Amino acid sequence: MATTVLPDLTDTSALYLSVQQFYARHMHLLDSGRAQEWADTFTSDGTFTAPGLDAPVRGRAALAKAVEQTHARLAASGETHRHWHGMVWVTPAADGTAHVKCYGMVIAVDPEGTPRLHRHCLCEDVLVPAPTEPEGWLVASRHVTPDAAPTP
Repeated sequence: MATTVLPDLTDTSALYLSVQQFYARHMHLLDSGRAQEWADTFTSDGTFTAPGLDAPVRGRAALAKAVEQTHARLAASGETHRHWHGMVWVTPAADGTAHVKCYGMVIAVDPEGTPRLHRHCLCEDVLVPAPTEPEGWLVASRHVTPDAAPTP
């Protein structure tokens, strides 16, 4: 009988759990319109890059302003957005950062309470350790790539 030898595995469960907890708080802050608190989950020079932006949004003040504007627009329309991150793949780096790839979905809920999928994307983050922060991480950079619409 052949024996299968598994590769040495490093237990990253604590790292994974801390990153998941970070994202839970991070997205709740975003969805509740707590713009400055959400921006404070980025490094002081943190960046957010996505198609449709003229340039990456850089720094906490600019990040907070962007969220405030979006939240005001949504409030005026009566629509609510809920962000969900799933299939979170965390790769620890030698420098202590965590490189994260995950799928992100934005669920839009209209004033009558009907949900619809607003956006689906790949989200790639570099998280840096921040022991004094509630969840222990800050976003140094985020790159969002929307999934392409299917062609007919």
